[in-house]
Amino acid sequence: MEAKLSRISRTLTPSPIQELSHLAQRCGAINLAEGFPDFSAPPHVKEAAISAINADLNQYRHVQGICDLLAATMRQNYGLDINPLTDVVICCGQSEAFAAAIFAAINQGDEVLLFDPAYETYESCIALAGGIPVYVPLDPPYWTLNVDKLMKSFTSRTKAVVLNSPHNPTGKVFSKEELQAIAGACCKMDCFAITDEVYEYITFDMQKHISIATLPGMQERTVITSSLSKTFSVTGWRIGWACAPASIASAIRSIHVKITDSAPAPFQEAAVTALQSPPAYFKFLKAEYEAKRDFVVQMLSSLGFQIRFKPQGSVFVFAELPENWLLSDLEFVTELIENAGVAAVPGCGFFHADPNVQEYRNRYVRFAFCKSEATLNAAAQKMGELCKLQRMPGSLIRKKILE
Repeated sequence: MEAKLSRISRTLTPSPIQELSHLAQRCGAINLAEGFPDFSAPPHVKEAAISAINADLNQYRHVQGICDLLAATMRQNYGLDINPLTDVVICCGQSEAFAAAIFAAINQGDEVLLFDPAYETYESCIALAGGIPVYVPLDPPYWTLNVDKLMKSFTSRTKAVVLNSPHNPTGKVFSKEELQAIAGACCKMDCFAITDEVYEYITFDMQKHISIATLPGMQERTVITSSLSKTFSVTGWRIGWACAPASIASAIRSIHVKITDSAPAPFQEAAVTALQSPPAYFKFLKAEYEAKRDFVVQMLSSLGFQIRFKPQGSVFVFAELPENWLLSDLEFVTELIENAGVAAVPGCGFFHADPNVQEYRNRYVRFAFCKSEATLNAAAQKMGELCKLQRMPGSLIRKKILE
């Protein structure tokens, strides 16, 4: 019966990243690969979920209070006028919100622009909708937007631009000038902008997240997606949302209802408490993550990694392998898992543009720093021991240098 499966399902095969993740699990490796915290969620948020479960709020549910709070937050933070009754859709995490937005906007053969390197889920959603992903490479090492490359990527079939800022995997926060260029192109070509803003509260060094929906002519064509996951360390609760003009939100809501009906009821109730967290919580969040970022950047630099771009936001460091290490990102991560017991993500899984013009695509490794102090310290020790293997005969790293 395998031959009767859909054509698109057969294209969604496990990636090298997934295979390495399985290897990491078998080896019991310290997980610096996946972007989920290994520390507790805020107590007040957990207590709200427990209270909701104890109150038997366990059935299909739509919690309008989330929409009301999101509308108020959007107005306060970005100056956006959001109608909480019509413009917000509560979904099962940002992933479902993004997928539903793509399904609502994209027809067979429509092209969707993405900035490369890119989180791999975007491409899968576009393909499932019958769309065609078109990648616009960001220029290393600072991952700057080349406006000329952007404009040349548009065609008469371009339907949407996907924007993730703060950016996974690089930690880039798109500048206002870059956002203005993207917004101008969207308006000129009459395209949607579909955003992933899950790291909106995790920015560093006085960087400020700007939603592209705030720029002239953009709110009417922008779908903002985000979630509780990263801000409140609850990636398994699956509470996310899409904010869009009423007609677009209605289409997204219809798709959401047909696929999942509703997001988890008790966690929706807890979201109301989370979204009312005081300003001190968000200030503490930034400070904690900035300290973790600095620790990992310093640790990787001391081991010889090239950190020419210090993350401006998100929970990842996208580090370039040392110049004298001739092995690829895949080889290094395999060595790291098997011989140091630490898991990271090879950068090649995030690059999609022509490999013939991306000589750097096998030179980056993504490390997640949304981990406890104990985890980061243990990983630093193990990685330091692995790097000493460069002087030991028989190691993969040593062999590659000698070849």
